Amino acid sequence: MPSSVRLDPDTERRLDTLARATGRSRAYYIREAIVQHIDDLEDVYLAEKRLEDLRAGRGRTYTIEEVEHELGLAD
Repeated sequence: MPSSVRLDPDTERRLDTLARATGRSRAYYIREAIVQHIDDLEDVYLAEKRLEDLRAGRGRTYTIEEVEHELGLAD
């Protein structure tokens, strides 16, 4: 699926320099950056959403003892 990305001039210059130096396309490095960082972005989003839910009373926390008991690790 085609997408477009607007980059600031400095980032675009750096991307062009990297692409020329390595013989790869700009699109290759844009894809690589997305693939390598999307997991982190998803984790941050989900953590922020979970914290928001907890603060709004839409969730609960568990003690380490509760987790250990649930997992059968309690003494």
